[in-house]
Amino acid sequence: MDITPVATGGLPRPVPAAAPPVRSEARAALKDSAGVGLGFLPLGLAFGALVTQSGLDWWWAGLSAALVFGGSFEFLLIGMVTASAPLAAIAVSALLVNVRHVFYALSFPLHRVTGRLGKAYSTYAMCDEAYALTTGERARTWPGRRILWLQFLLHLYWAGSSTAGALLGSLIPGSVTGLDFALTALFAVLALDALQGLRGDVPTPALAVLSALGARLLVPGQMLLAAFALFTAALLARHLTTSRKPRHA
Repeated sequence: MDITPVATGGLPRPVPAAAPPVRSEARAALKDSAGVGLGFLPLGLAFGALVTQSGLDWWWAGLSAALVFGGSFEFLLIGMVTASAPLAAIAVSALLVNVRHVFYALSFPLHRVTGRLGKAYSTYAMCDEAYALTTGERARTWPGRRILWLQFLLHLYWAGSSTAGALLGSLIPGSVTGLDFALTALFAVLALDALQGLRGDVPTPALAVLSALGARLLVPGQMLLAAFALFTAALLARHLTTSRKPRHA
């Protein structure tokens, strides 16, 4: 704070310094999420079109995107709903597909988010893209409000584009195929972006590939869960091995 002399008595009196301008966290989050939002647009449109082409009502796409917000599981859910799959089978499939979020929670910056409501929504809206954006090198100084805005915008992108895709789905010819591959394409782009931030750490992607191949050979029916388990075990083993090495001065 500044020390400014007062005319009466000539004694100095502390005067609070002017507060610095507060940066709009919503505007910053909008800039941060713009790239993924552009990726969500064709993906959501594809999901919405796939919903209507599967014989479901258009509003089902928006409701699923807003409440389930499961990305890859939502694509799987379309076939299960149209096939009238048992509720227990849907619940088990949801667990197997989304169990990766348990591992995300180990490094997701939830501790920066304040308030019970904010933490609850941040936990609910922790999708793959939000995790990739908030755990990067440049996101280490982001405050909780910016993280919440980022997650809300990603949620909005997905729900809005899915609803628009369902409304426009009738305009897409039924002969068009490959709409469900849009999710795989987005994951491929995110994986390439993550590889660029590893800074030459070749063992990590190598362990991921080996874990996926091992899961494919050993338990192809539960490849996703087995791959994550193998990858986590490999990372823990590597961490224990490197931490036990003697440190040189």
